[in-house]
Amino acid sequence: MSNRTSYKLTPAILLRAYAAGIFPMANNAASKELRWFDPPIRAIIPLDEHFHIPRRLKRTIRHRPFTIKFDASFRDVMLACAAPRPDHPETWINNEIVRLYTELHHMGHAHSIEAWQDNQLVGGLYGVSLGTAFFGESMFSRVTDASKIALVYLVALMRYCGLTLLDTQFQTDHLARFGTFEITRDHYHHLLTVALQEEAKLKPPPDDGWHHLVAGALQPTSHIS
Repeated sequence: MSNRTSYKLTPAILLRAYAAGIFPMANNAASKELRWFDPPIRAIIPLDEHFHIPRRLKRTIRHRPFTIKFDASFRDVMLACAAPRPDHPETWINNEIVRLYTELHHMGHAHSIEAWQDNQLVGGLYGVSLGTAFFGESMFSRVTDASKIALVYLVALMRYCGLTLLDTQFQTDHLARFGTFEITRDHYHHLLTVALQEEAKLKPPPDDGWHHLVAGALQPTSHIS
């Protein structure tokens, strides 16, 4: 389901939409309108033992190829996600999306996990945090595995902070490797209702705690069928 809107949106309206299970997208970067989606099938990433990290990626993470940061350059992450790529020549992130989510970031409701290498932003992801839910919006990678490692750190951080629901909106082959699975709209709305009954603040661990968090995620886990 989708509906178009051309009126002036506010961060408060956007948060109410997320609380109702609805999210916006633009047709392309030049679009002046946003469309609202409440898809009949939703994809989520498990935060328990069913979260799966491919073996090769585990080896890469252990070598710590990136410096991982939290909210260090949120808007730059959004702009990088919106930039054309060979596999994604068109983007659903227009100027209105950038404006709204940057405002949500300043309000403490939108966050980025970033991969840095040689003081350069080379990958990351961003999304919205509400209650104990995190709504993943987009990710990008300029260096092999940068966005994938950012996702692993996000899952570890959500566990650490007590968040319970990681919504990825749609299933992709890329996300399926991590154990992402699909549920019905009704099931998703139930999980969302439960997640909104509690509050949890997404914040990074102190000092070198990032790597201690991720170390637990690198232990052998079971796979989702």
